[in-house]
Amino acid sequence: MPRRPRFDLPGVPQHVIQRGVDRQPAFFCDDDCRFYLDCLGEYARKRDIALHAYCLMTNHVHLLLSAPSAGALGGLMQDMGRRYVQYVNRSYRRSGGLWQGRYKASYVQSERYLLACMRYVELNPVRANMVKAPGEYRWSSYRANALGAEDKLLTPHDQYLAFGTSAQERNQAYRDLFATEVDDPAWNLIRTATQQGVVVGDSRFAEIIEKRLGQAVLPRLRGRPSKENNKPKDLA
Repeated sequence: MPRRPRFDLPGVPQHVIQRGVDRQPAFFCDDDCRFYLDCLGEYARKRDIALHAYCLMTNHVHLLLSAPSAGALGGLMQDMGRRYVQYVNRSYRRSGGLWQGRYKASYVQSERYLLACMRYVELNPVRANMVKAPGEYRWSSYRANALGAEDKLLTPHDQYLAFGTSAQERNQAYRDLFATEVDDPAWNLIRTATQQGVVVGDSRFAEIIEKRLGQAVLPRLRGRPSKENNKPKDLA
């Protein structure tokens, strides 16, 4: 099956996942995480990319970002791939690739799903039973977005800034999101869409993106769908 072409719409937020080969570790110690984030900040600034949320897990990475121009995200991931893989191979006396193929990315509908996607990204360590609360994990953006810790990597999205006029108000409102139950339909859409490289959004958002790209962007259904299941549906 041919690979789905990359989306390339400047300014629209994207959720990016990159996994280690065969889900093997990509980070082996704290110094590796620090080096990765230092490189991420350097190359994001170089390409004027806004990073809204991130989480470094042992064998994969989540990034939520907005790229200002065509090719900027691809260039960032190429830069990161070369620099970080060289660092790991040199540090651990290994050779060969580190990442499982190309990264996966999906566009995110800001008004309905961006905050849900931020929460999805930053709760990864909790879902993996690595910590009990997201604030206990060092290698994510939660401490900055929810607790006010300084993080020069981040550029707040307008949806986050709308939480309040002060940093304290925004931090509190963001923490409140994590006190509510998980929205399973939204999270299932985020997971499926990112794996398939389609959009995280409702059918109206998908229609707009499809017209701009000239290709289908809704998740593909498994098995043989019924005629009724072929109709696009909005998720609450």
